[in-house]
Amino acid sequence: MEEACPMKHLHSYWRMEYVGAPKPLNDDQKLFSNLPKAENDEEVFILFRSKHSYILLNRYPYNAGHLLVVPYREVSSLKDLSPEELSDLMSMVIKGQDILTQGIQPHGFNIGFNIGAASGAGIPKHLHCHVVPRWNGDTNFMPVLSSTKVLPECLKTMWKRLREFVN
Repeated sequence: MEEACPMKHLHSYWRMEYVGAPKPLNDDQKLFSNLPKAENDEEVFILFRSKHSYILLNRYPYNAGHLLVVPYREVSSLKDLSPEELSDLMSMVIKGQDILTQGIQPHGFNIGFNIGAASGAGIPKHLHCHVVPRWNGDTNFMPVLSSTKVLPECLKTMWKRLREFVN
């Protein structure tokens, strides 16, 4: 019988802090409720506000132009939104896609929700949707080998660039 080739593992021990018991809540947990109170949208990277939700640039993006769509009301699950809030949130996801398509012409998108701390939600009590622009060949060795993401523009420059396409 032929012996199987041993599997090679790339360990990321730094991730252990995210495994296990939930972290205690802190002031950052109210971030999405506090951001819309800001007087200057550019300072907090809010691109657009609708009746029930808003679109902003993610401060910790996976890719340049990574947007978050957030309901104003703090809920932890889609089922907790009213039908009007849910419709508005989905319309804002589409609007976010349109803004990115006009502003930076990505080849595709990853769109999704992380529901609950175990799924990776950094603020599990306040639902939000990620709209991540993607380009053919946008993955490279930097995030894999050095836990580093290379972004071509700073957030303020990206905000100004995308803000031109908000109507």
